Amino acid sequence: MNHFKKIAEALPGAGLDGVLLTGEHNRFYASGFASMGSDGVALVTTKGNFYFTDSRYIESATNNIHDFEVIMTDRNRNYALLINQAIADFDIHTLGYEEEYMTAGECSRFQQSLNAKMVPYNEKIRAFRDVKEEWELERLRKAQQIADAAFLEVLPRLKVGMTELEAQAELIYCMYKNGAQGLSFDPIVVSGPNTSLPHGVAGSRVIQEGDFLTMDFGVLYQGYCSDTTRTVAFGYATEEMRKVYNVVLKAQCEALAATRAGVTGKFVDGVARRVITDAGYGDCFGHSYGHGVGLEIHESPNMNMRNESPLPAGAVCSAEPGIYLPGKFGVRIEDVAVLTADGCENLTKLPKELLIL
Repeated sequence: MNHFKKIAEALPGAGLDGVLLTGEHNRFYASGFASMGSDGVALVTTKGNFYFTDSRYIESATNNIHDFEVIMTDRNRNYALLINQAIADFDIHTLGYEEEYMTAGECSRFQQSLNAKMVPYNEKIRAFRDVKEEWELERLRKAQQIADAAFLEVLPRLKVGMTELEAQAELIYCMYKNGAQGLSFDPIVVSGPNTSLPHGVAGSRVIQEGDFLTMDFGVLYQGYCSDTTRTVAFGYATEEMRKVYNVVLKAQCEALAATRAGVTGKFVDGVARRVITDAGYGDCFGHSYGHGVGLEIHESPNMNMRNESPLPAGAVCSAEPGIYLPGKFGVRIEDVAVLTADGCENLTKLPKELLIL
């Protein structure tokens, strides 16, 4: 599965003869082949496609990449030399590049060494990636199913007296046990007063009776990410803890009900933010309501106060309001949903009522 045709068909309208893809996620998007970091370059043109990589990946690339000519770099044939050969063969004059992924140093080196004018083109590729095809949605659904199963399996393993790091290890084990092919990010597993840190790091703190435990986690499945957050309590939850939890849950439910293609990210963020503000916790919700999820755990489109663009059908976004009371506790609840013309499909099937372990 790849998207090179979609990319190639859009090039003439942008005044381009080709596009150079150096970022690993965009290379994967175009070719369907995963390689780590900067170990590869894809060149998509109106006349043909090339994938350049080194000896570590050449066998796998040759066996798994279709519709691209796969060529190996070596000490005598670096990326610039091979790309220039393709530029000459296909009479390429103007070449798009990913300004959001390529470093200033890489851009400068390519501009000096390639025999074509380089033009920023990342915005168009990002727009392509915003709208998922059905086979991409199936991978995202599967990733979310794996994460759901891992959460349900880890719950009985979590005990008072465990450290955050021990709880994190159990969660990671359950994700891989249920089919994860990798992790979307290092899981956030924090307890007690540490739950007021939206992106806290698991440590040696011991989980106690009356603690909240927040788990923010995701898996990779065939290149695509899941993203889930649940906050649970141990032994009991105080009246204040229950109140805050229910405000966050109400904010998420009302925002999900308002989510559909055609509304803006600002609008959806505002629905959740109003619920939290009306409850008196507006200053305790500092991050955005949601972000795009796909090949990357954070991608466009965003559901925040700045995004005034209509959200497209087929986009996949997180829904993650939170309230954080410094020194006391925090609550975040996160699902992932696909936007449709008349609403959204929630890919997360986990229960949302407050769980007391």
